[in-house]
Amino acid sequence: MSATPDLEVPACDFTVFGGTGDLALRKLLPGLYERERQRNLHPDTRIIGVSRHALDDAGYRDLVTQALFEHVPEDHLEAGAVHRLTSRLHHLAIDAHAPDGWHQLHGLLKDHPRRTVRGEAPATRVFYLAVGSDLFGPICDRLDDLGLVEADSRVVLEKPIGSDLASSRVVNDAVGRVFEEGQVYRIDHYLGKESVQNLLVTRFANTFLEPVWNSRWVDHVQITVSETLGVGGRGGYYDRAGALRDMVQNHLLQMLCLVAMEPPTYVGGDPVRDEKLKVLRALKPLAGADVHRHTVRGQYTTYAEEIGRQSTTETFVALRAEVQNWRWAGVPFYLRTGKRLARKESTIEVVFKEPPHAMFPHSEGVTTPNRLTIRMQPDEGMQLHLTAKHPGPGGIRMHPASLDLSYDDTFDERSPDAYERLLLDVMRGIPTLFMRRDEVEAAWAWVEPILDQWQRVGIEPVRYHPGTTGPAAAATLLAREGRTWQE
Repeated sequence: MSATPDLEVPACDFTVFGGTGDLALRKLLPGLYERERQRNLHPDTRIIGVSRHALDDAGYRDLVTQALFEHVPEDHLEAGAVHRLTSRLHHLAIDAHAPDGWHQLHGLLKDHPRRTVRGEAPATRVFYLAVGSDLFGPICDRLDDLGLVEADSRVVLEKPIGSDLASSRVVNDAVGRVFEEGQVYRIDHYLGKESVQNLLVTRFANTFLEPVWNSRWVDHVQITVSETLGVGGRGGYYDRAGALRDMVQNHLLQMLCLVAMEPPTYVGGDPVRDEKLKVLRALKPLAGADVHRHTVRGQYTTYAEEIGRQSTTETFVALRAEVQNWRWAGVPFYLRTGKRLARKESTIEVVFKEPPHAMFPHSEGVTTPNRLTIRMQPDEGMQLHLTAKHPGPGGIRMHPASLDLSYDDTFDERSPDAYERLLLDVMRGIPTLFMRRDEVEAAWAWVEPILDQWQRVGIEPVRYHPGTTGPAAAATLLAREGRTWQE
């Protein structure tokens, strides 16, 4: 299989802190495997797993091989590609808080064959911190003390970056003492999804949508991320975070930004992130009585049983937001996310206003507002929902109809997993799909008053049964304004 022609990826030393953790074994290494299968990785690229486990290189290769067989589709497993990836692997046992083992990382990175044997330009160093944010600062300080951070080095930060605005600033300050802002890649895997990126192409490469992408023609926008699973093995983390911190502050607000942002001068780097920041700063604050009226906090009934204790942590959030600018004034954005719901799906619904004049007063059948549905999962794609005439003589009968774009049906290529794309972008030094510090902090600044009000007033989550669409109050949130969730 030949390399994808437009992906020139430089040699890289890709170090994963938390290299034996769930994220690394379930997403990062399978993502790197798929890129290896496509021969996108440079021949001199090495992958270094760092964890507290006492594994040698051979043991780590066995562990990763097992993970590949568990998490990569069977028809994608190729013996040659598995061998090529595992031959790149190294493992070092290091505790971030202890001095032992760091000299081995120093030696491994300093002694790359490109530099020591062939006298070529050294491999770019990427440090992926797949660990808790409390370890970001200590790890960066160690890397700095060892002289391992060079001008083209990069650090990747997994969410959550702090638990509120103050702690987020502490984490960003700690990382910023070692890495320049241009070297920091804050990852949100939703931004790597094909359909999310296609939203930019849909908006800015098709002229027919731009004239109606505003408050004159859009009635409202719905953004839904629902899961059928519960917290599983993430109970400890999730009970400290909750749905608002875990999903709304990053994933859902990032999708809102892509829907609402103004056209950038070009799609790349800071122009996109500048426009997203403007949206975050234009969000109408939710505080005090507005929190009660415009947010819903829920918890599925078996949550306490799953985590083994009583808890007031929310597993469901629905809320109403507004973007206070010229384009979107008065248009509500409804966001919802939750666990143990009826379906696993991630969608954006742009619901347009009804026609200004009823031209078919004697027609029969059903009419519904035009909608553009962007599906991130399952079955990535888009649907444009229209009203059409039902075939036949004897008058006009209205009937809902859809124009459907399924990526699987339309394109021969498979849609890469979000992490595959984002990992390559890090290696190539492309920051467009990563969050800047000011974006993260602007999102926290908007979310924090909601958290504060919930805590101050003691708003406990409303119970909902697993397998449903969530609390009834979420439907009421829209019903008060004559709207319904698009199921």
